[in-house]
Amino acid sequence: MGFRRYGNGIAKGMALTFKHLFRKPITTQYPEERLNVSRRTRGTQIIWNRDTCIACSACARACPIGCIDMSTSRGEDKKLKVDNITIDFGLCIFCGLCVEACPVGNAIFLSYNWEYAEYQRSKLVLSNDELLYSNTKQVSGYYHPDVEKTLPEQTLLVNRTNRGKPWD
Repeated sequence: MGFRRYGNGIAKGMALTFKHLFRKPITTQYPEERLNVSRRTRGTQIIWNRDTCIACSACARACPIGCIDMSTSRGEDKKLKVDNITIDFGLCIFCGLCVEACPVGNAIFLSYNWEYAEYQRSKLVLSNDELLYSNTKQVSGYYHPDVEKTLPEQTLLVNRTNRGKPWD
């Protein structure tokens, strides 16, 4: 009775293993082959747009951690301008509340980049020009549907299988 009870399960497990033994693997060889992440991903950096920022500090007030520090002053035209903005990415939880709080709508973005690591904590504190858009920091479509349309479509491992189903 014991063999009948446990033998069937082992036989089914071995049959399933044998079935998947000869199918094409669906894994990727990272970092040589990289997948496209979701267009609306909340990346590991914040991108600041100096030209559209009105220096209202709404992003700094909305941050639940307080990792955004912004100092402003009045310019010759009596409008607010940003003197210094500093973001500590060692504290940031990438919640996106700063992006959602921006009244302008396109002054602060989360990045599309999800690979960001440093050996020294001091390199995680960025300010002013370091926060601007660059070739290494691409804007994410999070909370920005117009940007989302321009990003590449997400790569799914499920599409690499023979019939498009992961557990055939």
